[in-house]
Amino acid sequence: MEGNKIPHKMLSLDAFSQWLGIEVISCQLGKCKVAMTVRKEMLNSMNKAHGGISYSLADTAFGFAANTHGKYAVSIETSINHIEALNEGDYLTAESVIEKVGNKLGFNIVEVKRGDELVALFKGVVYRTSKDWE
Repeated sequence: MEGNKIPHKMLSLDAFSQWLGIEVISCQLGKCKVAMTVRKEMLNSMNKAHGGISYSLADTAFGFAANTHGKYAVSIETSINHIEALNEGDYLTAESVIEKVGNKLGFNIVEVKRGDELVALFKGVVYRTSKDWE
């Protein structure tokens, strides 16, 4: 399967990302940009988006980008820095902006933005399996 089609297939099989309202904006080999809008049911007790929301958006961008090489790639370590609080109605994008690919491991950095403002920075490591996307 062509790498830029894999994120669309992954999204079609991903009930959680669909529930979040994630859409694929663009994808190419080693890169993917996704977006979503923060909804009321995603807010925490302080009336801000739960940290898991930006984390999940970034994790989806990360997973989609890592799989564009055509092999099943699974995360083995991820982390995030939350830079700004997020509000209901915020339209967020997450884009994998740096990728380093090894034989079995891949390293990605994902920027989460509200417009041009960086609101979170995510780092992830994937293990590349030998299984092909079909």
